[in-house]
Amino acid sequence: MSLFEGKMIDFQDIRLKDNTQSRELIPGKIIRSGYVPGGGSEQPIIEVNGKLQFTLPGTPLFPDLGDDTVLKPTLNWLLQSDQPGKFDAEVSYITGGFTWEADYNLVSPEKGDTVDLIGWVTMNNQSGKTFRDAKIKLMAGDVNKIQPVGVARLGGMRAKAINMEMLDEAAVTEKAFDEFHLYTLARPTTLLDRETKQVEFVRATDVKAPTIYVYDGASDYRFYGGLNYNQDFGREGNKKVRVMREFVNAETNHLGIALPKGKLRFYRRDAEGQMEFVGEDMIDHTPRNETIRVTTGNAFDLVGERKQTNFRVDTSDKWLDESFEIKLRNRKQEPVEIRVVEHLYRWNNWDITQKSDDFKKTDSQTLEFRVPVKPDEERTVTYTVHYSW
Repeated sequence: MSLFEGKMIDFQDIRLKDNTQSRELIPGKIIRSGYVPGGGSEQPIIEVNGKLQFTLPGTPLFPDLGDDTVLKPTLNWLLQSDQPGKFDAEVSYITGGFTWEADYNLVSPEKGDTVDLIGWVTMNNQSGKTFRDAKIKLMAGDVNKIQPVGVARLGGMRAKAINMEMLDEAAVTEKAFDEFHLYTLARPTTLLDRETKQVEFVRATDVKAPTIYVYDGASDYRFYGGLNYNQDFGREGNKKVRVMREFVNAETNHLGIALPKGKLRFYRRDAEGQMEFVGEDMIDHTPRNETIRVTTGNAFDLVGERKQTNFRVDTSDKWLDESFEIKLRNRKQEPVEIRVVEHLYRWNNWDITQKSDDFKKTDSQTLEFRVPVKPDEERTVTYTVHYSW
């Protein structure tokens, strides 16, 4: 309708009278089509018999557009030269409507801490134009680009996956480029309008990705730069034990390529060999030889319990003592190691005066106890911290 704004067209109105359908052609002028550039819409305005109305008087009937009619989106260039001649030209422009992202599937056997990793690039064409046999390069990294405001997302996508396993050459090649990484598709690819297409770009087997259990009973509390001697601060803790997976993106671990930002989905095969979904998380752009740690969920059969057992404060002498008891219960049929994370957020000057287990200081205000827990066992970790100011 936007192509015929300001013009007269016919609208077909179907009416039912005495159980008989009658068709009537109503001429109307399109004053406003309702189309808003960028994907928005508003009510159309039609002039019928000299009067304006918002509703369509019937189904619009458009005449033939003709071969010379150009549908949107359209790009036109005017080239000027001092003399005529035949030459090759390269035209480059920035457009919206194209996105891509990375997705990873990691599959574990029924037992063990190794995974098979498959990575896909997912390309989405919402530009309004089909590109046939396109040579595609994908840039990964935090490329600074001003985003337009209010650009609508179009629906009705078609999904298609390209299985490149049978190709002798790599489906996607990767190399460093400027401050980013460039992924080039080996073969020309057709991207239809409103189509989503996937291409496999990485595959690795027997990647070591051990499971890590973390109990962070006071994860909701943070240090905001000031002294805090409110007794209720950090007294109550959650009981959830997080399940995490960790792997090194290195050649020694059958990887060692730049992994673009994307979603990791974890699967584990059951006793019948079927893959079962066991969690997902996001990773940021990760260069080679870096360690990736992601959270897949909370453990069903592991329980943590954190309790404040002592609290003393002397504001005149400027000190505070606080004691905690952390209980860990393992209801699984195999032993596990649980990493207990404790945050010393009351003040930046502190000292551990009593402890039941050895700990590792991971940063200026965080401790980590690594506690082995046998099946159906309950372990208790205690410590006292002394703050001074």
